[in-house]
Amino acid sequence: MNIRRFRNGDESALFRVFFSAVHDSASQDYTPEQVDAWAPADIDPELWAGHMRALQPFVVEHEEEIVGYADIQLNGYIDHFFVSGSYARQGIGTLLMKHIQEEAQLLGIAEMTSDVSKTAEPFFVRHGFQVVKRGFPIRRGVTLQNALMRKKTSAALN
Repeated sequence: MNIRRFRNGDESALFRVFFSAVHDSASQDYTPEQVDAWAPADIDPELWAGHMRALQPFVVEHEEEIVGYADIQLNGYIDHFFVSGSYARQGIGTLLMKHIQEEAQLLGIAEMTSDVSKTAEPFFVRHGFQVVKRGFPIRRGVTLQNALMRKKTSAALN
């Protein structure tokens, strides 16, 4: 496994990871209607590409295939954290979490936050995050459920 920074041209591979994570993994906790609203097949490729370029996520490659990605913003917010459904429960999420925690430490970020799916919540809890509040975002007219989660970093202790 190799972790690297996002490169222009990664956008469509990142969409495949996102789509797979939602449709293959999160589908255990969400209805088909919710999954389709959250990760529709018809997302505008230009809007998606622009969002990925803005996030500048870290990308995990396995045998030259992108299998996961996550970002950490300067304010400590994790906007995207996804592992392909075919690579779930193989340590890729833990590798990514350790990497973005190290990045947060380097940047002096005292607190990390993320709006986390029901599926990802136990993973984030295992990595020291706590639920701050429950949310019910609406995507394409469909109500989903998530949780705002927070973790103080070791930078907060310095």
